[in-house]
Amino acid sequence: MPEALAEALRWPQLVMSDLIAQGGPWVVWIFLCGFVMWTLVIERWWYFARVLPQQSRETLAAWQARSDQRSWCAQQIRRAMISRLNNAMSANMPLLRVLVPLSPLLGLIGTVSGMLAVFDSMALRGAADARSMASGVSEAMICTLTGLAVSISGLYPVYYFGARTRVETELIADKLVY
Repeated sequence: MPEALAEALRWPQLVMSDLIAQGGPWVVWIFLCGFVMWTLVIERWWYFARVLPQQSRETLAAWQARSDQRSWCAQQIRRAMISRLNNAMSANMPLLRVLVPLSPLLGLIGTVSGMLAVFDSMALRGAADARSMASGVSEAMICTLTGLAVSISGLYPVYYFGARTRVETELIADKLVY
């Protein structure tokens, strides 16, 4: 039984190393892009689940502790409090929004380099040989597949955290009554 478990745990590493071997160097960059993207997704999830509730309570307590909540100055302080929380919620979102479309673009670069390998093999042989073209086409398709898979996996988190930021900002603004 332990051998089967060890084999099951090694399977993702074997699949990734096989993809890297067949897809060329661009797959490494795509995987790095995906790793950074999912690290940011986990960080944002942690922020919204653990950090934001505490910051919201602190902000609400600071607002309620103020004696003056109606003056122009108090309204500017309220706006600053809301803005500060909004900025914290939006942290790392620009990078996350860049990484999602970057993955298929890196896949496209890998696709082009794979197709160039196909054309080079055709030029060297002087004819279109299926065996010589297969490795280049395979490299091109693996790069495309990997780039799209990483990108598609990041589409929902980008949408979710953007919408969650808007909703939480409105909820906090509603709690800070004047």
